[in-house]
Amino acid sequence: MVLRTAEQYIEGLRDDRVVYYRGRRIRDVTTEPELRIAVLHAALDYRLARDPQHRDLAVVQDAETGDEYSSYYRLPRGSEDLLNRSRLIEVTTAEGATLVTLIREIGTDALFALQRVVSGEALERVQAFHDHCKGRDLSLAVAQTDVKGDRSLSPSAQPDPDLYLRVAKETREGIVVRGAKVHTSVSVNSDELIVLPTRAMGPDDVDFAVSFAVPMATEGLNLYASSYSAGSRDRFEFPLSSKAKMLETLTVFNDVFVPWERVFVCRQPELAGPLALTFVEYHRFTAVSYKLPLVDAFVGAASEIAEMNGIARAGHIRDKIAHLIAYAETVRALTEMAAYRCRVDERGIAYPDPMTTNIAKMTFASQYHASLAALQDCAGGLLVTGPGDEDWDNGDIRQVLEKYFRAKVPAEPRLKMMHLISDLTARDFGGYHAVLAVHAEGSIEAEKLQILRSYEDGRTRSYVRRLAGIDTE
Repeated sequence: MVLRTAEQYIEGLRDDRVVYYRGRRIRDVTTEPELRIAVLHAALDYRLARDPQHRDLAVVQDAETGDEYSSYYRLPRGSEDLLNRSRLIEVTTAEGATLVTLIREIGTDALFALQRVVSGEALERVQAFHDHCKGRDLSLAVAQTDVKGDRSLSPSAQPDPDLYLRVAKETREGIVVRGAKVHTSVSVNSDELIVLPTRAMGPDDVDFAVSFAVPMATEGLNLYASSYSAGSRDRFEFPLSSKAKMLETLTVFNDVFVPWERVFVCRQPELAGPLALTFVEYHRFTAVSYKLPLVDAFVGAASEIAEMNGIARAGHIRDKIAHLIAYAETVRALTEMAAYRCRVDERGIAYPDPMTTNIAKMTFASQYHASLAALQDCAGGLLVTGPGDEDWDNGDIRQVLEKYFRAKVPAEPRLKMMHLISDLTARDFGGYHAVLAVHAEGSIEAEKLQILRSYEDGRTRSYVRRLAGIDTE
């Protein structure tokens, strides 16, 4: 086994992967200026593994061989493993300026789910692939969400069958797949791609029930990266988005060949729904873990800017900060409780309590925009009317800005805090976070459905029937 350096991770991305960005083919994702921001941001994951302060959390030792490997690849066996995983995700995201790196979190979520759902030879293939990635310290992306077309129709009823990824051909050597996935995070800067079904499927959808893994440089795999938040930006005016970036792609499979040793599900519609839901059990836990630095930033920024503005003792400000604290600590407590309440399946693999995980995610998502508004209210209109870096860098103009933008503190720290809050809540980086809050890892409605599905209401219904004197038989 090897533990790669950040430099080795970056070097590994220099291959023949096909990436399009802002209308042109990108030959080297590590040198293209805007894509490089995402690459360097993700490389943080590898740097933390070599940081003495975080090494004990980020690296584990194989009990049999003594080899070291990334903690992300540890198959969870109980609450402590899940809590440590959550803490590692939180630490990495905090170091990443509130933006998760996701280059191993999501991929291992998929690996854990696959090892709980598939069986027989397919399970052996998944375990072999797990060992392959763990032993080489690889990064992993997951393509799950199909483009879907007309959402009132099933996969097999779509007028264009390529709107769901499907098995186009099956041979002695493997399968050929065709179609597209969307919202594929970190695919541009990962080593491997795991494909999962997006939903439950019926007997007519047999060709669309497929799961496999391919290297990013596989022939026929084309990545079309979103240009959202494109453009250069300096660190005075954009303290977060100048150094933190995640890339999403429309991921197109043009008759991609997948050898059998990398195929985990093939034409098994009965596994599509269970696999999709099992992946979500892990991935929403990952989601609420990486939201913790963001909600902490809301609390800290509201408190700091209120003090700088001289309004920290105002009753309505204290009320807003109290609500932000309650919001942040509720999400944190629910995340931890999901690990403490974990369940262990018949194979000895632990997973976070689905109901608690979904309550945590729904709490975060449903209260996000109100919390964002509270932070903006504490800050004020300078979030969008304040000066930029060119003005600040001009000595003559800076003298004017320093005179008129000071408050309880000098202008410079106040404007820096304003720019941080603006980047976090009012600019495209803030818009990115806001959309992720509602849609990433499943919508609020999907979380409600999972809460209802997970809650065992027999105990409470029996209780109230007994209180009402109704025969419980």
